[in-house]
Amino acid sequence: MRQPFATIFVLASALGLLAGCQTHRAAPVPAVMPATSIELRTPRPGLYTAGQPAAGDWSAVAARGVGTVIDLRAPGELKDRDEPAEVRAAGMRYLSIPVAGAGGIDDANAQRLRTALEAANGPVLVHCASGNRVGGLLALMQARSGGMTTEQALEFGRKAGMVGTEARVRELLDAGE
Repeated sequence: MRQPFATIFVLASALGLLAGCQTHRAAPVPAVMPATSIELRTPRPGLYTAGQPAAGDWSAVAARGVGTVIDLRAPGELKDRDEPAEVRAAGMRYLSIPVAGAGGIDDANAQRLRTALEAANGPVLVHCASGNRVGGLLALMQARSGGMTTEQALEFGRKAGMVGTEARVRELLDAGE
């Protein structure tokens, strides 16, 4: 199959093979975001949520502009790594709000999370092991003081990763209404 002249011309030009093209400089290659194995959800601009990041994910998280990482895991959940040191080495601030399973989704922890988010300067990543506690706590926070209806808050929580904690959030919201 013969290549059309235009295709050959474009390829030759790109390679600098045509006379007079030796002085042509290619445009700079845009910076590539570091590779990451983590799925970052964005329930609202400036707020990322996720499950447990791998040790090599922090540079990619920082490249998105994240300045603060809020870890909702309970002590002892990540035994073989020093996450606070990893986060700080990537140039971000590390905060811990231990939330022990669905039972840790309560008004006190929702207020702690709200306070941490309000104090953060720039984008934030909130994570736990899977994102489930993150979504549940964010849903409760939004319903209690975020100006959202229960259904809006639950949808926000689902976007943030809430799955199995939805029953706990509903239980708390039904008791408080």
